[in-house]
Amino acid sequence: MHATPTTAAEPGIARLRRWLDARGWTPWAFQERTWEAYAGGRSGLVHVPTGSGKTWAAWFGPLAEMLDEAAGGDALDTVRVLHVSPLRSVGRDISAALEQPIAGLDVELAVGVRTGDTTPAERARQRKRLPPTLVTTPESLSLLLAQKDAARRFRDLQCVIVDEWHELMATKRGVQVELALARLRRMSPGLRSWGLSATFRDPDAAARRLCGVGSDDSPPLVIHDEIDRPVVVRSLLPDDAEALPWAGHLGMRMAPKLLEFLEPDVPTLIFTNTRSQAERWYEEIVKARPDWIERLALHHGSIDREVRTRVEAGLKDGTITLAVCTSSLDLGVDFSPIRRVVQIGSPKGIARLIQRAGRSGHRHGEACEVVCVPTHAMELVEIAAARQAVARQEIEARPVVDGALDCLVQHLVTVGLGGGFEADELFEEIRTTASYADLDRDAFDWCVGLAEHGGSTLRRYEKYHRIVRGDDGRYTVPARRLAAIHRLNIGT
Repeated sequence: MHATPTTAAEPGIARLRRWLDARGWTPWAFQERTWEAYAGGRSGLVHVPTGSGKTWAAWFGPLAEMLDEAAGGDALDTVRVLHVSPLRSVGRDISAALEQPIAGLDVELAVGVRTGDTTPAERARQRKRLPPTLVTTPESLSLLLAQKDAARRFRDLQCVIVDEWHELMATKRGVQVELALARLRRMSPGLRSWGLSATFRDPDAAARRLCGVGSDDSPPLVIHDEIDRPVVVRSLLPDDAEALPWAGHLGMRMAPKLLEFLEPDVPTLIFTNTRSQAERWYEEIVKARPDWIERLALHHGSIDREVRTRVEAGLKDGTITLAVCTSSLDLGVDFSPIRRVVQIGSPKGIARLIQRAGRSGHRHGEACEVVCVPTHAMELVEIAAARQAVARQEIEARPVVDGALDCLVQHLVTVGLGGGFEADELFEEIRTTASYADLDRDAFDWCVGLAEHGGSTLRRYEKYHRIVRGDDGRYTVPARRLAAIHRLNIGT
């Protein structure tokens, strides 16, 4: 790819616009509004349909800022942007999407990945210096915050982008992200946070939860766009509905019907709800159509990283056209060739069904379709109800986890490892998160006591004496063995 000619004094956002123009691409209105909001120091949520360009909407603002700093002589030798994704399996795809505009400009801005798949050699390099942009997961971010020099490493951080915020917010992993963001805002005042999602019932509440509640700054923005991207829900039915069992989840009786429907020349994702179900369906398709083996693949989170990489690359270049998968391919960036999506069994929610449907025709404004395959008779009713809910745009509310003390105790140890903390300061910091906005001091002190000496029931066991209060009033984790155990067990 040829670099776009640039002028040293040309603003970064202008360079990016010319890069887009050179490729015949025009930014969408919601992307323009997001870039302007970021330049104005705002945080928020980009809430538009899947496949509409959310990644670049959130990315071009901080990228333009880094381009300006590089042009001004800044070495960019500290991390400036974090991109947090719920799935490690999409880290490479996100990294490639972020690198695409950089490759077309006369500038060197490294994009790194730090997840459970990162090699020991790469982790060693990152221990010395983090790249200007880092793609990571909630767990790996917590591990970085558990390093003694975390405050130094993140002092210049400018932006955190949280991908698929709807997937995280309703779980304790979302709480983990909220606590991490509160810590990062303490280390780098002025930090901006941007979430990406397509399926919130109340995006304003989701934005407030992401951006924190303890600041007097401007409230977070929610960037919408009136994009006409209809979701079509179809059913694949047996010739005789009475042939379906009344219970079960594998759905193998529908295999002949699905095999009739599938075409190896039409790129298709076949979603299941469990890994074992995905493996059974993959085996069934291979057994029935061995001639499809070169174009058929299996993908889920327990498969070897190299195999997952080959499958994802094959889906992009068209050499793989049929993939049986789990939620490992729910999220992430574009698989443009995909034309069909199949959901085997219950969709487990309207938001998830819409998200999976959006993997087909993954382009701005293009209709997307999902074909539901019932595994038992009662799912016929569920699929009909889901079709009606999608047509009425009725998305279920996302439950949230407030005041989770187990997450808080773990965070106390993480912060103790990451340079230590004073109880009063950390209490006020934690209360800036939506999850702990109503936390009272007694509950906080109880958590500190549990982390310090195991509380009233575990104080006799030394392994539960994880944090120690020094003479200066700061809590740290001096025991190397306990530190190693904690780092191995970070997560929810």
